[in-house]
Amino acid sequence: MRVFLDFEASSLSQESYPIEVGWAGEDSSGETHLIRPAPGWSDWDASAEAIHHIGREMLLNQGEPHEAVARRVLEALGPHDVYVTAPSWDGMWLSKLLRAAGLPRHALRLHEADEAHVGAVIEVLGADPADPFARAEGLDLLFEARQSLLGSPPAHRALADAVQERAIFFEVRRLAETLRSAG
Repeated sequence: MRVFLDFEASSLSQESYPIEVGWAGEDSSGETHLIRPAPGWSDWDASAEAIHHIGREMLLNQGEPHEAVARRVLEALGPHDVYVTAPSWDGMWLSKLLRAAGLPRHALRLHEADEAHVGAVIEVLGADPADPFARAEGLDLLFEARQSLLGSPPAHRALADAVQERAIFFEVRRLAETLRSAG
């Protein structure tokens, strides 16, 4: 199963750390967890807080222990194909979460979300994944899906952003099925 994952973070610096994680599976499942900072996680940017509206006090009072969240992420997502919109950032935050919990930092492999979207088009059309024309068609339909679904900016909350990416996936599939039916 494909699962779309998103993190919110303390900032966009190299010292940043994950503060919220959420995921949305293609089976309509989903979870979100506020992450209580691990010892030593002190980076904080007020401008990032102004975007995601998650305060450090909220994390300290309502966040789950980082170790519990890390274990849940691996338990829930380990058997699935996990897709993110920003692999370098999301990978860094996943790695920080896992390392802080004493877990192997490469225990979960993340894929670029556009791979899932373009792959869905190729799958629906029954095309060869190496066919550059099929990939171009997939990118065209992805652009069309994003235009039709992204009337507003991302919510900058982990679950809402993961659900939005899942919706794009289903819209891309729908557009590919319409194209196949017309062809």
